[in-house]
Amino acid sequence: MSESPETLEFLSRYCSSNRRLVPRPDRWNELYQMLRNTRQKPSGGWEPSLPLILAAWLHSLPLEKKLRFKEHLTWAADQGQIEEVGKFLRSLPEHEWCHLGEV
Repeated sequence: MSESPETLEFLSRYCSSNRRLVPRPDRWNELYQMLRNTRQKPSGGWEPSLPLILAAWLHSLPLEKKLRFKEHLTWAADQGQIEEVGKFLRSLPEHEWCHLGEV
């Protein structure tokens, strides 16, 4: 019996189950480093936008974190990396996720 192929929809559902919000900052950064074809824009920003970690962690709302994380999942799907990213995220133990109500 083979596993179903990973999709953005299935992975997004998984990442929201159990009240998951985003991976812990160090793991979120690890995910971001996996993303292909990231680039710095002439304006100085990044595409996709950087994860909301370090000082941004303290100054962003849970919804902002969730939307930024969704941007990274979408980027991974667009770059043909949804399987790779899905495998990484599904391997994270529950304690390496931030959950709603924790941040």
